Amino acid sequence: MASYKHEVTTASSDVWQKLVTPEGEPAGFRMRGTLPTDPDGVELLMEHWDAGMTEPPHSHPGDDMTIVVEGRMAVQYYKRDANGKLQADGEPFVLEQGEVGYNKAGRIHDARYLADCKLAFVHSGPFGFTEES
Repeated sequence: MASYKHEVTTASSDVWQKLVTPEGEPAGFRMRGTLPTDPDGVELLMEHWDAGMTEPPHSHPGDDMTIVVEGRMAVQYYKRDANGKLQADGEPFVLEQGEVGYNKAGRIHDARYLADCKLAFVHSGPFGFTEES
């Protein structure tokens, strides 16, 4: 299991905000629907990545959560230096089957798929992908 300590948790991620109890459901049940039905909803992507695939440094407009259903992936965070160039921000960390990773909106990161991966990816609000260079 990865020893990485996430900067974002279920308590601080926008993915878990705006939960409501739908009419007719018990008070102990809360949910957040998917877009476009729920204007404050999330987008859920079921993803499959082949081993060896990579995503370049990028960011998303909303908080996101990745659940590794199967496989193993590595993530590297980045920040911009005084000249605006991307620099690694800390060491890469690995997420394995059953683990969850969170990113705040705008957090620059990449992804490397170390094994075939099946992921459940949840994005707060409409999904977006901005390649950062």
